[in-house]
Amino acid sequence: MTIDYLNPNIPSGLKRVVMPIIEASDFALKGYGYLVNDPIKVQIEIVRWQSQGWRSVDLDSGDQAGTTEGVFLSEWKGEILFGHNEAVDGHYILAYAVEPCFANRDRNHTPQRMFLWHANYHPDGGQLFFPLENKPFFIPLALPGDDVKPEDFICFRFDGNCGIYIHPNVWHEGVFPIAGKQRFFDKQGAVHARVSVDFVREFGCLLEAQFNLEK
Repeated sequence: MTIDYLNPNIPSGLKRVVMPIIEASDFALKGYGYLVNDPIKVQIEIVRWQSQGWRSVDLDSGDQAGTTEGVFLSEWKGEILFGHNEAVDGHYILAYAVEPCFANRDRNHTPQRMFLWHANYHPDGGQLFFPLENKPFFIPLALPGDDVKPEDFICFRFDGNCGIYIHPNVWHEGVFPIAGKQRFFDKQGAVHARVSVDFVREFGCLLEAQFNLEK
């Protein structure tokens, strides 16, 4: 699948699937990952390269690409949330605050909700996001499986005091600040294999998370 992350070309009138918002905790994140208090102590899981037939990959090979790291920047510019991942030199539109076809990067107001059009997982390794500013943020996640549905996603809310480690094969899509700009330390598998789901093209919908700004 080839995706233009900066020009997703989203039509109007799509249905919306509202994600439940859950406060992040180790209990709530079981199966997805876990909370991180000290990013230095996190060991990124690296998945051994899969064999192509009945002969197995040698046990001393296939998992030696290591990790890559950098700053993941998420920034609301008007009604559009942009992401830049230094670790893999990725540039994305992550979400919108209004119907995408009406979104304007020059309007300045605090988003009341976000609309998500895409998600992915990494079969080669896990991923760490750790906030460099103590501000709340959100991460939508779904458990592994290529038959994932929009209704499978849960939006986890973080208070900004800790980060998250995401297991390999868990569906996710960057990190989502409530407003403005937020930086995260990112560390992940260097192969950076990516498997995508395009909610617009596959399901004719957008995922929606409604921010509770009283928290």
